[in-house]
Amino acid sequence: MTETATPAAAAPVPAPSPFGLFDLHVLRVERVTPVMIRVVFGGPDLARMATAGRDQRIKLFLPSPGQPAPRLPDASDSGWYATWQSYDPATRGIMRTYTIRTLDAAAGELTVDFAAHGDEGPASRWALRAAPGDRAGVFAPVTAENQAFEFRPPAGTDWILLAADPSALPAVANILAQLPPSVPVRAWIEVPSTDDRQELGAGPDTDITWLTATGSTPEALRTAALPEGTPYAWVAGESTTVKAIRRHLVQERGFDRTRVQFSGYWRRGTSEDGLQETGEAA
Repeated sequence: MTETATPAAAAPVPAPSPFGLFDLHVLRVERVTPVMIRVVFGGPDLARMATAGRDQRIKLFLPSPGQPAPRLPDASDSGWYATWQSYDPATRGIMRTYTIRTLDAAAGELTVDFAAHGDEGPASRWALRAAPGDRAGVFAPVTAENQAFEFRPPAGTDWILLAADPSALPAVANILAQLPPSVPVRAWIEVPSTDDRQELGAGPDTDITWLTATGSTPEALRTAALPEGTPYAWVAGESTTVKAIRRHLVQERGFDRTRVQFSGYWRRGTSEDGLQETGEAA
């Protein structure tokens, strides 16, 4: 009797990553408002980049001072982050988290808005001096359905509350652009001055309150009249302010905590490098 060998089970094929690394260069730079700089990037394979819109996050790699381009890991390396961390910090470049403002994959253009705050941070410094031809890198989605966006109103949402500062203004613009016009929206946006307000797409029942240095969102919300019905809140910006808004909505307004999405985009007195070292960066 001849025994037939049982073939070994084939190793499972890993699912393709919904993200990829892109080597980019600056096409155009525009000063949108005193606080906002718009940079349009191009690249050889931007046609495969995707976005969910809304508050779609990407990782932007900028060169260190004196470097022509950031050092990027191999795009096929699934452990790219550990590889990037292993590089010499003096030459690997600077990594920061940003929101896609717009993506025109067919035209090969990615637009990112930078909230400028002088030379205080490396990304702001870079954006203030950016010029056509400057090199950068991006870790971004290649599928529209991915884990790098948070604005996901659950079923049964009657109206939307948005709260943001300049760092989250690009996300607010995208959210408003994608919401059905019939959805009521109440938004509070903190900006340094009245010149930093932007024209945002808005439905007939959208009310945007722009707050300058004379006021803050937690203070404004305490006296605000809110719509009836089941809300969904999206809050992003400086970490301490975001937490104060969430606390007010849950403890004083009675919002269901599962219907309050809050994200600290930055923390006063702390850089993203510091947050990366402690594992707290988004």
